Amino acid sequence: MSAPLVEHRLDPVPDTVTDVFSADLPPVLSVDPGDSVVVRSLDASGHLERQRTPGEPRPLLIDERRGHCLAGPIEVRGAAPGMALAVRLDALRPDGWGWTVAGGRDTPVNRRLGLVGSDPTWLLWELDAEQGTGTDQFGHTVPLAPFLGVIGMPPPEPGEHSTVPPRVFGGGNIDCRELVAGSTLFLPVTVEGALLCVGDGHAAQGDGEASGTAIECGMTTRLTLDLVPEPALPTAYAVTPAGRVTFGFSPDLNEATGQALEAMVTWLAALLGLTPAAALAVSSAAVQLRVTQVANETWGVHALLPEGAVRGR
Repeated sequence: MSAPLVEHRLDPVPDTVTDVFSADLPPVLSVDPGDSVVVRSLDASGHLERQRTPGEPRPLLIDERRGHCLAGPIEVRGAAPGMALAVRLDALRPDGWGWTVAGGRDTPVNRRLGLVGSDPTWLLWELDAEQGTGTDQFGHTVPLAPFLGVIGMPPPEPGEHSTVPPRVFGGGNIDCRELVAGSTLFLPVTVEGALLCVGDGHAAQGDGEASGTAIECGMTTRLTLDLVPEPALPTAYAVTPAGRVTFGFSPDLNEATGQALEAMVTWLAALLGLTPAAALAVSSAAVQLRVTQVANETWGVHALLPEGAVRGR
């Protein structure tokens, strides 16, 4: 991808955000392939102000929110099914504050730990983008590695669709910590014009997003959008600073793992000129399978081929 042709700006106001995916929503911004957009997104809940005490209700941009507070949809002119939308993440800067919450909700993890119905526990974070650190109210400090949890397009079926589950076609709530600045995410275009929505800033997250939240924060993201007429894979994939990444999403962990591994084997076979069996053998030696997230009603698994893990002759 070359330098951007035009740079646009998208800020969060009631007319530029959504809490659902839908092909019926009109775009709030239209861009040409190769353009960049500086997107200012609120945290997943759409908080307009920081919490002063853990769990304190604060004003929201979207009252009675149904899903993530997302910026968009963004139309990419010329985008059509059969192509891939290339989303290059040029820069990500978290706001100065964020939060993480655990417990309370009925989830498999909370049931296992006996936390269903308990009072939620909140961590309130002070985020220092210059130093690359986040510190909670107890003095715990973690390194920051900001990314967007949600980058996606609506399913082609009419109506409104939840922002919670990720999808191998069109993306969505992927929650992959590898998608930091310098990454390019390739998503199969699902509808004419792409209608991309982004948000759910995470200042830091471990693989799995174990509690169901990362360090949730507002984010300023500079991204460049382009179209790939003949993508390398028919499902979502990425090139990141850590290496090449493929994805799988399913309520069944085995199926999610199989999707991610099948995509990586297909990619490796094409890159290295191997048979599927040989590419699988290389994968067994070099590819890392990671649980992306356990939080979104759908298991996420990503396969990572680290940069330089396989060298040709």
